[in-house]
Amino acid sequence: MNILIMGGPGAGKGTMSTRIVKKYHVNHISTGDIFRSEIGMETELGLAAKDYIEKGLLVPDEITNGMVKNYLEHLSDKKSGFLLDGYPRTLDQAVAFDKLSGGTMMAIDIVIAMEIPFEALAERVTGRRLCKDCGAIYHIKSQPSRQEGICDQCGGTLYQRKDDTVESLNVRLDEYTKQTQPVLDFYEAKGLVKHINANQPIEKVWADVASVLNGYSFG
Repeated sequence: MNILIMGGPGAGKGTMSTRIVKKYHVNHISTGDIFRSEIGMETELGLAAKDYIEKGLLVPDEITNGMVKNYLEHLSDKKSGFLLDGYPRTLDQAVAFDKLSGGTMMAIDIVIAMEIPFEALAERVTGRRLCKDCGAIYHIKSQPSRQEGICDQCGGTLYQRKDDTVESLNVRLDEYTKQTQPVLDFYEAKGLVKHINANQPIEKVWADVASVLNGYSFG
């Protein structure tokens, strides 16, 4: 089962991704993972991407698409499939990946779309706190740490990201919508999108996600 999860900043993708990976034993793959792997192994595509990055330029889609394909083809443990997070970001990437993966074990089976109103998203984002050491995520209202400013899991210091403000959220959400709405429309036309109301308590959101995924075969 190959899953693509999408949602604006603060929609809860990270939390749901962690649970999906744990329950369904799929590989969690982000573009960051792929870039680090390909560049670290000094593959032809990785070196080409590194050259663009070092020049402060965006990596062209054809290189990104090629790296994703190469990474997925060479997964040492294919498990029960994968969960893609952060790719494809644009319609061009979605179309290209569809051509690369069509009819193969890499094809996307389902798209989880996390949806939440801006007002609720703003409250969620501005109250978010992250651990500097282990990356655990908290919220000052809905999921506070037992001791203010201290991570329950590792004792690390919690902090607020500089871009977790309403102003920054407006910019990020506008950019996200411009880039990803065409991607959602593309997969919607294929009948692959499952819409999840992310403006609910975490356990209810997870119940809805699991309900959708339980209708598919893994392994």
